[in-house]
Amino acid sequence: MAVRTIEVPASRKQATARALITGGAGFIGSHLAEHLLDEGYDVCVLDDLSTGSMSNLEHLDAQDLTMINGDVADRSLVSDLVRQCDVVFHLAASVGVRRIVDNPIESISVNITGTEVVLDAAARFRRRVIIASTSEVYGKSTKVPFNEDDDLVLGPTKNIRWGYAASKAIDEYLTISYVRDRGLPATIVRFFNTVGPRQTGRYGMVIPTFVRQALQGEPLTVHGDGTQQRAFAHVADVINGVHQLTAREDTIGEVFNVGNDSEISILELAEMIRTRTGSDSDIVKIPYDEAWTIQGFEDIKRRVPDLGKIRRWIGYEPAWSTEAIVDDVIAHFRAQPDFS
Repeated sequence: MAVRTIEVPASRKQATARALITGGAGFIGSHLAEHLLDEGYDVCVLDDLSTGSMSNLEHLDAQDLTMINGDVADRSLVSDLVRQCDVVFHLAASVGVRRIVDNPIESISVNITGTEVVLDAAARFRRRVIIASTSEVYGKSTKVPFNEDDDLVLGPTKNIRWGYAASKAIDEYLTISYVRDRGLPATIVRFFNTVGPRQTGRYGMVIPTFVRQALQGEPLTVHGDGTQQRAFAHVADVINGVHQLTAREDTIGEVFNVGNDSEISILELAEMIRTRTGSDSDIVKIPYDEAWTIQGFEDIKRRVPDLGKIRRWIGYEPAWSTEAIVDDVIAHFRAQPDFS
């Protein structure tokens, strides 16, 4: 097990609590680490760097940030880290449908086993836990916007595309069971299309993929007919919402959508990115059978969260518009050496 501690100036304010972030070197996890450090937390990140990167953390001028390269399925390691912390943010997972399709056995196992290991340790030491889930659990439901109490509608098991949704749904069932049977103080958050700096398009994330393509003069590749509707949330809005939910005991045992409810079609998104980058790239539609390695790939026509619950509980309101999110991602790409 490799351990790396990032030294920081003594001028930073003293930490008031210790947070463990599994998957903290990933896109959302690294933004959460940055936010918690700014709030005065002592932060420990556990990540095996299979999808995360140390480059996501190295910029932090942190007072107390410890990076541990390790496996979330390592019961002894996770138990020791949970024992030393006050709150656990469990973000470690195989991310996205693309990774499930390409590596189904490993991905499904990581999602379910890792969550069970974290929940078991947190229950033994009575630690506050936030479990990261996904809008994918709603499956192909046509009842939009998606409400936390809606039925989940998944496709057939022979279509491995639904393996990601099923594994995250099991994570949620496990969490609720630990809350009810062992009194674990846990809350579930369902992320909806979270976007921002440091996100890559490696696992099918559409905004960084389109931005990279536009800046490099490549065709913007739209899967299907492009009429699919999505609602994109800036990672800063999402992190603020998660932190506020953590601070309230009445959110224990509850499930919350966290995202943005402003919709845009994928074709409109491609046009927006082409315009805002000043690119003359073509927009090319690719049939699903060509874009994916599995036959009969099923996409979702609309994925939009009902934010009524989180608004009522913590007054959550996303501050970033889709245009502002796109501009922020463009600025991040342009700041990289490859795009200078």
